[in-house]
Amino acid sequence: MGRIKGIAMIISGAMLWGATGPLMEWSLATFGFSASFLSTVRLVLAGLLLLGFLKLKNIPITSIFRDKVWIRPLLIFSVFGMLAVQYSFVAAIEASDAVVATLLQFLAPIYIILFVSLRQKKLPPFYQITGMAGTLIGLFLLLTNGQPDKLIISGEALFWGLLVGLTFAFYTLYPARLMQEWGVLLVVGWSMLFGGAFLGIVDPIFLSNEWEKFLDVRAVLAMAAIIVIGTVAFVLFLSSMRFISPIETSILSSLEPLTAMVISVFWFHQMLAPVQLAGALIMLVFVTWLSLAGNLKPKKKKAEYSARSTL
Repeated sequence: MGRIKGIAMIISGAMLWGATGPLMEWSLATFGFSASFLSTVRLVLAGLLLLGFLKLKNIPITSIFRDKVWIRPLLIFSVFGMLAVQYSFVAAIEASDAVVATLLQFLAPIYIILFVSLRQKKLPPFYQITGMAGTLIGLFLLLTNGQPDKLIISGEALFWGLLVGLTFAFYTLYPARLMQEWGVLLVVGWSMLFGGAFLGIVDPIFLSNEWEKFLDVRAVLAMAAIIVIGTVAFVLFLSSMRFISPIETSILSSLEPLTAMVISVFWFHQMLAPVQLAGALIMLVFVTWLSLAGNLKPKKKKAEYSARSTL
């Protein structure tokens, strides 16, 4: 039952997160929200929502602060994990579109492999080099439509897209001990609240005239949907790792960009060109290959280059 529960969690989480991309894209275009405003409001309200839910279940939400050793890693994850991945994702959507932003987060395995290789001062095994090469070939086709001298997306979109993958890698790797000690919901709740509060201080949204946009009921409903759907997606994704293997998580996470693509086709009438679509599929195949090959390695090598790190 645990495995079935985990599979259901990752499928639901991947599809919900894939759906938030087009919803954010529509909100940014329709109401003119800035990436900073949308990210701050979403993170703060989602964090309060999660912590309030835990409080209603009589879970001591402040217990994590009683042992000061956990405060520093929580704050680091809040800013460089939760806030960074959320903000860069929204900024990538704003600069390009939901499909490209969602696909570029799948560069995370490459960053993780490079990090592990540098830390261990050794080259990655051949299967990882193959996986990275295939993923980059797919990315090249996606971003150029097969024309080397023409970048289809802007330099700004590429910057934020590459940052999505980098921050998603950190988001995946860093909080393992935190969540093992304090649970997924508590860590996600506080990191959302702290991350949103930090961004709100850096770019004070209380001075923004964007609050006026909430006079439109559609804007309120859109923001509520983004907060609820996105938060549930994050929690399901992280929670699924307790029940299923890394390979299953990696493969089923591919539903994220596929969901974003399907919704974008029907909602925005956006369709990738054939070469771009081939590139997207190549990326997903080789990201899956990184996990599949990693799980086929002997346990000793798996400990060094854990397949869990690929997504």
